[in-house]
Amino acid sequence: MPSLFYPAPFALWQLLALAVIVVCASAGSVYLIRRHVAAGGDVLPDSVFWDGFAGLAIVAPAVILPALAAPWAGLLLGVLAVASAAASYFWTPRELSRQEARRASRDIAASNEAAAARHRSLLARWQRYELDPALSIDYPAMSDSRQPETAALIRAMKDAERLRGGTDAGYAPAVARLEQALDDAERAAGVGREAPARPAGFTSTDPALG
Repeated sequence: MPSLFYPAPFALWQLLALAVIVVCASAGSVYLIRRHVAAGGDVLPDSVFWDGFAGLAIVAPAVILPALAAPWAGLLLGVLAVASAAASYFWTPRELSRQEARRASRDIAASNEAAAARHRSLLARWQRYELDPALSIDYPAMSDSRQPETAALIRAMKDAERLRGGTDAGYAPAVARLEQALDDAERAAGVGREAPARPAGFTSTDPALG
């Protein structure tokens, strides 16, 4: 029976390789388990089982087999496995939170980019009533802030403009409210379902519209 400190019958690089395998398998298995637990879903029990089984299938032989030849090596690898699993257990929630924050930031950026295009289109649609004399005469209510719908439209424009160009998640909803307010104002002014087409040769003087 070998003593605890009996020299290992394998090279140092082999022990280091086993240590790397044990650390990666232990930490990775715990990471996957916690990620699946955080995600939830109907397949949660199966996912957790297979994550744990895969990690154990790698770690157990990597610890037990060296321990048969050199108990101290098995003890060292076992300690590394436990320490790696514990570190991964406490580190994983923070990493998942950072991943979720980055994903949310990308989603907001994409949503705001699409909202900015809609915003420019809505401003161009509204400014026809301000800048084209014929439309101003036909639909004076669109420039009359005493009309409730027009006043609501102006407030919606200010809200959307305040959030424009930033990373606020409220920008896209503000643009959606602006679109609804513009629809309501046009309907109240008697424009009808479709906004009037821009007359030929009409050019906006607003630099924001390009």
